[in-house]
Amino acid sequence: MTIIIIKFIATSAIIVLVSEIAKYSDKLGALIASLPLITFITLFWLFYENQSNEKIANHAYYTFWYVLPTLPMFLFFPWVIKHVSFWPSILLSILLTITIFLLYAFFLKRFNIHLI
Repeated sequence: MTIIIIKFIATSAIIVLVSEIAKYSDKLGALIASLPLITFITLFWLFYENQSNEKIANHAYYTFWYVLPTLPMFLFFPWVIKHVSFWPSILLSILLTITIFLLYAFFLKRFNIHLI
């Protein structure tokens, strides 16, 4: 149980740090947020908890495929928030991401890449 609490605090601290940095610098906050910090932390925790190399490699592999359909949201959200308020922008961005992901997953099945 102690390791779960340590993992929670360490991971949460990074998110808080990035959001605090973003208050002062849009570019620096976005740069740090765009780094695969959570993925690296997850890989570290998997390694620390003696998961197999195959399990760790699979996590990195699927992370790559899951990131791609989320990228359009980073262009859509700034555009839509100029036209509607924050919460509708978030909701529309989530719906867009889900739609793109489902289409993307269906497309990748043709290449024997199964995301769902």
